[in-house]
Amino acid sequence: MTAERTPVLVDCDTGVDDAMALLYLLHHPAVEVVGITSVFGNNTAARCAHNSLRVLELMGRTDIPVAVGAENPLVGEVTYLATHVHGNDGLGDSGLPLEVSTPLSTLTAVELIDELSRQYAGRLRVLAVGPLTNIAHALDAIPDLTERVVDIVIMGGAADVAGNQSPAAEANIIHDPEAARAVLGAEWPSTLVPLDVTMTEIITEDHRARLSASKAPAAHFVAAVSDFYFGGYGFDSFGVRCSPCHDAVAAGVLTGDVVPTVFPRIGVEVDCTEGPGRGATICDTRGRYRGFPDQDDARCRVALVTDGSFPDRLVAMLTGAASL
Repeated sequence: MTAERTPVLVDCDTGVDDAMALLYLLHHPAVEVVGITSVFGNNTAARCAHNSLRVLELMGRTDIPVAVGAENPLVGEVTYLATHVHGNDGLGDSGLPLEVSTPLSTLTAVELIDELSRQYAGRLRVLAVGPLTNIAHALDAIPDLTERVVDIVIMGGAADVAGNQSPAAEANIIHDPEAARAVLGAEWPSTLVPLDVTMTEIITEDHRARLSASKAPAAHFVAAVSDFYFGGYGFDSFGVRCSPCHDAVAAGVLTGDVVPTVFPRIGVEVDCTEGPGRGATICDTRGRYRGFPDQDDARCRVALVTDGSFPDRLVAMLTGAASL
């Protein structure tokens, strides 16, 4: 990698929007993806790792290590896997070859996090776009992890909007609330990119047509994989064929392509009770009437408003039309 690129570790449960995030980062000139760790969520951790390899082989980036992570939350068992959202193969049943020739890393997810955070100590950034179980395990196993890592950007939660897996909770957080509480409570700078903004950054049929018309492999794949996403999750959410690009928006916040217009540093708690609020991210947004002054002792910035333009940037990046 070149010295000026920012090393990024991606922790993900590779489904449709995770693949979008990976492809966006792989195209970004200021980022070097140095490793991928998989976690249960959209599918099993093993299947999500395999899907990451499928995406990397599409891009000819088999040099990036992929390690399998947690198959179960810190407490209890997996309650569901989101194949109804991401397809039986986890990538929209879009025709991307199922077989891969690239081996998985022999390291566990926590071991790869340890290795990369040592290698890039003081430079490594983490993008976490699945349940936060691997990161919680890493915090337990690596006492100085928060000192090695620059920051963590998390796609998850719902601040002032409804959840998508319960009225209170977003999918990544409700899969493992105890892990989310540990990660958001750790002493490192964190950014939460919740449904408040990811549901307002929408890929439309016009975007999909532009992707489909491109000869770039990544663009053609995203057009194909979006078809499944549009017809199920997107239609259920909006009543028309479209989709949010959840994880890619979080990646855009990490790179700076997405600059939230309301982005306070506030307290965030995670509901770990067994009631109807389980998995809720309780964000202290009471400062909105005073212009959101930073809250004492808060370490998490929460993206509350963005301008909705990221899908145009994503399409331009994947089709090669972006000004880099």
